[in-house]
Amino acid sequence: MKNLALFILLITFASCNLDGNTTVTNAEDYNAFLKVDAEKTTSRQYELWNSKIKPDSMQIASFGMVAQEYNRYFKNTGKIEYLKKAEQCLSRAVDVAAVNKADFYRSLGRNYISQHRFKEALQMALEAQKMGSGVTQTQSLLFDVYMELGDYDKAEETLSLLKDKNSFGYLIRIAKWKDYKGDLDATIAYMEKAKQLAEMSNNTNLKIWSYTNIADYYGHAGRIKDSYNYYLKSLELEPHNAYAKKGIAWIVFSYERNPTEALRILNAITKSYNAPDYYLLKAEIAEFQENKVEKLKNMDRYVKAVANPSYGAMYNAYNVNFYLDYTDLYSKALDIAKKEVNSRKTPESYMLLAHSLYKKGDVANAVVIIEKHIEGKTFEPHILYSSAEIYKAAGKTKKVKELKEELIDAIYELGPNMEKKIAQL
Repeated sequence: MKNLALFILLITFASCNLDGNTTVTNAEDYNAFLKVDAEKTTSRQYELWNSKIKPDSMQIASFGMVAQEYNRYFKNTGKIEYLKKAEQCLSRAVDVAAVNKADFYRSLGRNYISQHRFKEALQMALEAQKMGSGVTQTQSLLFDVYMELGDYDKAEETLSLLKDKNSFGYLIRIAKWKDYKGDLDATIAYMEKAKQLAEMSNNTNLKIWSYTNIADYYGHAGRIKDSYNYYLKSLELEPHNAYAKKGIAWIVFSYERNPTEALRILNAITKSYNAPDYYLLKAEIAEFQENKVEKLKNMDRYVKAVANPSYGAMYNAYNVNFYLDYTDLYSKALDIAKKEVNSRKTPESYMLLAHSLYKKGDVANAVVIIEKHIEGKTFEPHILYSSAEIYKAAGKTKKVKELKEELIDAIYELGPNMEKKIAQL
């Protein structure tokens, strides 16, 4: 019987990959999406409305339409200059608009969120609120900004003001709130309702947004096949969607442990999509492959990419972690972390500060920050790992043990390179 049981066990392992995870992806499902031509950065609509803008233009509609096109170009190419051009159009519209000004304030506020200029985004939301029109849209924007700023009391208060509890806007925000509170089951339940509304409305943009977001949440819940299927569904609607392709690449890398295929997907994306963080993911995969040359190449590409001043604060968090993980520029990391905390008082920002202090040898103050601003206020695996690392240095073994048990279940989210690090806690 023992020999039979061993034989069955070996057969079971043979049907899985080396790490015990069954394969859920199939390259034939997404290969066509990797071969799409680069997105055009012009259109008849753009040419029409852009031609109406003159140096002293008062064509309000033109500014709004051109800004929308620039936002679309940014989304499809990752090129920061398009986001900045959208900002210019919206700023001009805010200056000259006599009607519908609240709409332009809100649009500019969302642009600022994309640029991580959260305090300015709040100012735009408050200006829109003064206008008195589009109350629900303004309250929705205020909730989004307060969440980004880490002002969770105001976010919760604003969420309660949204009257239609069955609207798409409310459902996606209550889902975000539940995710912040660590209730993943409720998060998914609300997102599934939002997805159903998007499908009933047959609004392509809402469906794409719903599919990619619910794919993320399914991944957090360990529902990898469901996650994969919804990334594919979003690509069927928008073949250029780099975010969905990146999601599939992560499944291939972190769940299936197939770094070669993951890199093939990422390399296809970055032929026409430019965002610095993709280089960091390539570096992470190269590290897993023990390919030091490729890791260094991608680290260098990242450094050169984020040197573009147009990014402003958008990559501050990435930069802090880069300096802490790959260099000894701890003082530089600390300076940026302090700016982040000043900009947004979220658990993530405070962890950047705590981790920087820890790396500089100030374990005591790092622990103070964690206990005051992080512990019990976030469930993000990367933050929990850094907390455990610092608690270990402080000799708080009970807390390390508790966090380690949570982290073992979060290997997929953290990535294969973290497996040994967690084991060593």
